[in-house]
Amino acid sequence: EVQLVESGGGLVQPGGSLRLSCAASGFAFWAYGMTWVRQAPGKGLEWVSSIGIGGSSSSYAASVKGRFTISRDNAKNTLYLQMNSLKPEDTAVYYCAQSSNVGNPPGQGTQVTVSS
Repeated sequence: EVQLVESGGGLVQPGGSLRLSCAASGFAFWAYGMTWVRQAPGKGLEWVSSIGIGGSSSSYAASVKGRFTISRDNAKNTLYLQMNSLKPEDTAVYYCAQSSNVGNPPGQGTQVTVSS
């Protein structure tokens, strides 16, 4: 069973930083591209960033490019999202997912709230 457990969210002021983690189990993490998506209040899932199997390729939504960095540690079965220069519009529940199955993330997500 695929298990993805997100953590690292919280309340941060505009301009602040957070680092999200996603602990993976139940599948061969190293063999899957991985993705972060988010869901703001009252809105649908929004793609944020994806990373390839080896970690050398990544892509970002225009809204976060230059501020967020995705990375992975295959030895630790963990996906990360470093978020800098946070804005109020980044407020959302953040989920990680296998890139081949982003429509229904299995985890509970982690809440990120950007507010002064």
